[in-house]
Amino acid sequence: MKQIIIITGAGKGIGKSIALDFAKAANTKKDFTPVLILASRTLSDLESLADECHSYGAASDIIQTDIADIAQIERLITTTLERYGTIDCLVNNAGVGRFKPLDEMTEDDFDYTMATNLKGTFFLTQKVFAVMEKKRSGHIFFITSIAAETAFKSSSIYSMSKFGQKGLVETIRLYAKTCNVRITNVMPGAVYTPMWGEVPDTLKNVMMMPEDISAPVVNAYLTAQRTSLEELVIRPVCGDINE
Repeated sequence: MKQIIIITGAGKGIGKSIALDFAKAANTKKDFTPVLILASRTLSDLESLADECHSYGAASDIIQTDIADIAQIERLITTTLERYGTIDCLVNNAGVGRFKPLDEMTEDDFDYTMATNLKGTFFLTQKVFAVMEKKRSGHIFFITSIAAETAFKSSSIYSMSKFGQKGLVETIRLYAKTCNVRITNVMPGAVYTPMWGEVPDTLKNVMMMPEDISAPVVNAYLTAQRTSLEELVIRPVCGDINE
């Protein structure tokens, strides 16, 4: 049976690695036939990723989406349901952040971060959960962050948004338990992704890579349907990196 899996922020970093690991699992996991709905803001990233997924024999579909725009969320859900009839998994991976001292943060920094990390994540989850609640099955992942429960001086607005996402996780889980929907909160520490920009080799060498996060996510999805991995905390061996 086909599994319809939406991955937001799929074009780069952790989202891209999750998509590729799902695609690879199609070759190794019996009776697992994913259709990967690849969503992000940058079409060229999605096109190259779709080619990679196809090289592993996995079906994929591209829906260019900025989840900060409610109309684009509506289009993502409507298009997916029109083409495939259902949604089996949502990976809430899209996220943004601006990192600088507290007194340098601006209203634009605040609005930019909250529009994606809170507003976009909330309304996308709301609409997908309604589909899963009706059919009484599904799995929603939230790629939050260690910053969802640990504050860092340069991450005031980002941490606010991630603390907020964790609140949504806990709330949606109350609903999910009554309709057989699995909810997994994934809290990575420092992962070398484009969000970090250029970093010195000394720092990069102790950071995690996207595949260190994607493998546990895919394994959590593929575990027995009767089992829910509620929280995955994944840190570099050296612990938190406060940059």
